[in-house]
Amino acid sequence: MREYPIGLVPGPVSVPKKYAQAWLTDFGSSDLEADFFDLYARNQALVQKLLGTKESVVITSGEAMSILWGSVKSALAPGDRLLAVASGLFGEGFADMARALGIKAETAAAEYDSLPDPQRVREAALSFRPHVITAVHCETPSGTLTPLKDLGEIALEVGALFLVDFVSSGGGAPVDADANHIDIGLLGSQKALSLPPSLSISTISARAWDSMKRVNYAGYDACLPWIDVPAKVCMPYTHDWHSMTALNLSLSAIMEEGMDNTFARHSRTAALCRELARGMGLRLFPVSEAICSPTVSAFHVPDGWTWEAFDAALRTRGLAVGGNYGPLAGKVFRVGHMGSQANEELLLRGMEVIKEALKK
Repeated sequence: MREYPIGLVPGPVSVPKKYAQAWLTDFGSSDLEADFFDLYARNQALVQKLLGTKESVVITSGEAMSILWGSVKSALAPGDRLLAVASGLFGEGFADMARALGIKAETAAAEYDSLPDPQRVREAALSFRPHVITAVHCETPSGTLTPLKDLGEIALEVGALFLVDFVSSGGGAPVDADANHIDIGLLGSQKALSLPPSLSISTISARAWDSMKRVNYAGYDACLPWIDVPAKVCMPYTHDWHSMTALNLSLSAIMEEGMDNTFARHSRTAALCRELARGMGLRLFPVSEAICSPTVSAFHVPDGWTWEAFDAALRTRGLAVGGNYGPLAGKVFRVGHMGSQANEELLLRGMEVIKEALKK
């Protein structure tokens, strides 16, 4: 497998060596050791601070898609209604998941290069009366960041739970879960937390727990079995102690840097990326830089290039960036500047490679 000295993919991001050391340590059984439950509780508190919530935090093993599916299964029963607020592939994906589970779903959609219109969302919510409204904070394939407060207030107005995927923004941008009325929030370890795709993190409100008790889903990816962890000192399955140790290192590093400083570093690196790209003649994919995410930038594939040729030209020079999916495949590429990659020096090296490739 080839390694790339300049990694700017939009996740999984580069894992700092100081975090990777966690996987070189031998631990006891996470099912039985008091030390693990203490670690779990410390990580819960750090996540609450990072995401701006006093609600419950659940940390489970597995890549973030496990909790995207698990949260929908846990909060909704067949025949319930879900309204997916979407301006991209992952936003639309919530409606697809719901339909596959026998849940009635509608989509309040916007173009992939723009943001959802809160007024249209409100009209759809008042008409459809969903049990859950879903949204994606950072729509990674599109490189956009969706404001959440208006959507959370709409959910409150219609009596729906507000479920938000902030997998690619949490840790790189303010989430403010409680202020934005988020009932279920979803975060993965492989983005701004700079870890492998080994952990999934959920914030769950009291209202959401009530819904989960009604549904009573009990599969491997269920949320409800975690409701009393670590207070009951028992888990649904053996946890990943190594990843939880690395998570503590990552969260502690963010707190040491200061959350505002961390968010500012992401914003500076993002602004530098787009400034340099404009100077090379690259076209931003979103209609305005004002709606861009601080964790990932999306650009049109340069004129005269196929994505395959452009990607190969960068990789032969040691740079890996991200391709795309669905209707954006082959048309839009992405530079990931989140977590350990929100680094201006690294970004400058990567953009210099792009500049050199374009000259050729």
